[in-house]
Amino acid sequence: MYRVLGLFVLLLLAACSSKTAVPTDDNQAAVYFQKGESYFESGLYHDAIASWEKVRESFFSPELNTLAELKIAEAHFLGGEYLEASVAYEEFLKNYPNHARTPDVLYHLGIAYNNQLRSPDQDQTATRNALSTFRALQTRFPDDPRTGEVQADIVRCLNRLGANELVVAKFYLKTGHYSAAINRIEDLFKRYPDYYKNDEAYLYLGQAYFKSGDREKAIEAFNTLSNAYPRSEYVSDAEKFVKKHF
Repeated sequence: MYRVLGLFVLLLLAACSSKTAVPTDDNQAAVYFQKGESYFESGLYHDAIASWEKVRESFFSPELNTLAELKIAEAHFLGGEYLEASVAYEEFLKNYPNHARTPDVLYHLGIAYNNQLRSPDQDQTATRNALSTFRALQTRFPDDPRTGEVQADIVRCLNRLGANELVVAKFYLKTGHYSAAINRIEDLFKRYPDYYKNDEAYLYLGQAYFKSGDREKAIEAFNTLSNAYPRSEYVSDAEKFVKKHF
C-alpha cells in the first residue's frame, strides 16, 4: 500500500519537473513530493511529513495535494503517531469522501483509533470512534477483503464497551447505588447482548437486586447465570451468596 506511487503519480511528477529548468512553484512542488517519498522509504517520517506539508502549501496541483494529504496521514500512522494519524485520516475523508482509497483510509483510521484504546475503567471515546469507523467500512464496502478482520475488530470494540458498562455498574454496587447498578447492567444486556462476560454481569445483577430489596429478581438473575452459563466460574460465587443471604 505504502510503497507504490502508481503510474499516474509518476507521470504527474515528471510533468511537473520537466516544464523548465528554472525553479518554479510547479517543479518545486514535485521536488518536495519526491523528497518526501525518499524520506518515507527511509523511515524518516517527520522529514517526509515536512516535505509533503510544503507540497500542500504550494497549492500547485489538486491531485498532488490530495496525494500529499494521504501520505502525511500514512507517515503519522507508520511512525506510531496514532492521534495525529487519526486526525489526518479524518480530514482526508472530510475533504475527499469518495476517493478511490477510501476503504484503505477507513481501515487504517479504525486501526489508529484501536491503538488509542484505554482500559475499561477509563474514557471510551477512542473505542466508540473505532467502532463507528469499522462499521462505516463494513456498510460502505461490504466486499472489502478485510471484512473478517474488521468484524473481529468490531467484536473487540463491543466487548470493551460492555466491560466499561460493567465497571461502572460494579462501582455503583460497591457504593450502595443499587438502582443505578441494576439499570446499568440491564442496559448492558440490551446494548451488548454478546458481551463475553455477561455471566459475571448476572452475578452482580443478582447481588444488586438482593441489596435493593428485590429477592425475586435476585433469584431470577442467579438462575439465569446458572442455567445459561453452567460452566462459568461465577456460578459458585452466586451459590455462596445465596447460601449466605437467603
